[in-house]
Amino acid sequence: MNKVEMNKSMKLSEHFTLGELTKTRHQTADGNIPSRVVIENLIRVCGWLEGLRGRWNEPIVINSGYRSPEVNRLAGGVPSSNHVTGCAVDIRCAGKEQMIRYASILLDIADESKREFDELLLEQHGSVCWLHFAVRPKDNRRRIAFLKA
Repeated sequence: MNKVEMNKSMKLSEHFTLGELTKTRHQTADGNIPSRVVIENLIRVCGWLEGLRGRWNEPIVINSGYRSPEVNRLAGGVPSSNHVTGCAVDIRCAGKEQMIRYASILLDIADESKREFDELLLEQHGSVCWLHFAVRPKDNRRRIAFLKA
C-alpha cells in the first residue's frame, strides 16, 4: 500500500501553513491528513488569524488545529469537536493578559466585519493558557466562555 503524504508547506494564508494547522504529537495510522473540505475550513479560520496577527503584529502560535477523529480521541476531545472538521484552532498564550487581548481583538474583528464565529473559549489549566477559536461554514453560535481546570 502506498503511503499518503501531505504538503506541510502549503500556504493556507500569508502566515500559516498546512503543517502548522495539522501538527500533533499523537502518531496515528491516518497520519492526521485532512480532506479538501477540512482544508477549506482551515483556510477560513486562517483568515481570522491573519486579522489577529495584523493587529497583534507578532507571530501567532497554534497548539492544535485539525485533528482526525483518532487524533481527537487521543487528545481527549469530544467526538463533535470543531477540530475534527478543521473549524477550530487552539492558540498558545503567554498568560492571561495575552489570552484576553487575543479574545478582544477577535471580538473586534467579528463586530467590525459583521462575520460570525462559533466558539471563543478562554482556557486555563494551572498556569497554562490558550484560546480556542472556531469558525464554521454556517450555523455559528458565537459561544464565549472562560474555562478553568
